[in-house]
Amino acid sequence: MKPTGSSAEKIIMEEEILPAVFKAEVATWAQRIGVEYKEIHLRPMKNKWGSCSSKGRLTFNSELLLKPAAFRAEIIVHELLHLKIPNHGRVFESLRKSYLAKYR
Repeated sequence: MKPTGSSAEKIIMEEEILPAVFKAEVATWAQRIGVEYKEIHLRPMKNKWGSCSSKGRLTFNSELLLKPAAFRAEIIVHELLHLKIPNHGRVFESLRKSYLAKYR
């Protein structure tokens, strides 16, 4: 795809990160939250941004590489918290908000 010079496309191109950088972000968040995962996978996903298996496998939509850091952080924290709390209850929401307070 050739750049057309529009400001929207420039923003996307400036935000695009490499898979290794994304995986490093996941590792950093995992350490902050105090969880361990087994695997990280990036692949195209049609209906969601990420998933977390009970065995510690994290799968993220490859389109996250094109999203701003704050958005990526929300998805990463959400999936990593599932390694501690499997549901979306009050404790999950409270922890999610506290970890992401800097982005709000």
